[in-house]
Amino acid sequence: MEWIDALILGIVQGLTEYLPVSSSGHLEIFKQILGIDLPEDENLMFTVIVHAATVLSTIVVLWPMFARLCRSFFTFRRGHDFDYVCKILVSCIPIGIVGVFFKKTVEEIFGAGLTVVGVCLCVTALLLLFAYLTDLRAARLGSGKGVVAASSGRDISWWDALIIGCAQAVAVLPGLSRSGTTIATGILLGDKRAEVAQFSFLMVILPILGECLLDVKDMIGGAGAGAGETGAVALIVGFVSAFVVGCGACKWMIELVKKGKLVWFAVYCVIMGVVCLLWQ
Repeated sequence: MEWIDALILGIVQGLTEYLPVSSSGHLEIFKQILGIDLPEDENLMFTVIVHAATVLSTIVVLWPMFARLCRSFFTFRRGHDFDYVCKILVSCIPIGIVGVFFKKTVEEIFGAGLTVVGVCLCVTALLLLFAYLTDLRAARLGSGKGVVAASSGRDISWWDALIIGCAQAVAVLPGLSRSGTTIATGILLGDKRAEVAQFSFLMVILPILGECLLDVKDMIGGAGAGAGETGAVALIVGFVSAFVVGCGACKWMIELVKKGKLVWFAVYCVIMGVVCLLWQ
């Protein structure tokens, strides 16, 4: 992989990890466009690198909240912050089950081509549309001034956390946006849009770190693990680009959710879904 390819894929990962358009689906799309066909171990290494970069960007952008939650949890200070962290842990249970028992099945789906990506992008569009219509209905029942305020709605309950976690587990499918699915699910449940966006970004930290650790173990245990055709420069470029773009995308996405403008991504997902099906 050339450094320019790594730069493009890093930008794609950093942007689409937070925007509700599916990072895994877009990585598959751009790999085909760029004609990139890496050996399995090198593809795994690059994926781990760019995902670690987006986790780091989440922590940086949400650092004040992240640090406060960590202090509350590790010092056992019972209260809202401690319960919030526990809800994040509850939300990770479904994705943990999928990762332990269905990892091979998911990997096989990722190798099924752009047909699955196209279908899942269309499903993402439907979820975003339903969330938008839910907002409109709530606005009509409330002030009648359009999309409801970001602060309206309820706090995320324990049951909501589990349901949103189930949505995250389903969103391992390529083309089904993780952020779009979890945020839309939270909105459909009646949760505060501003809170559900932050919850969506924080809840993915543990699953991605866990997946990265498992992948690193596989790379260490695999024969011939190394940079190979990818090269150290390409890995560094991919990491830096995913991190920098991820920081901007994370902030942007939180503001978009607050303003209730996710419906435009539904239009984009439909278009890209149809393109993927026709391309395949």
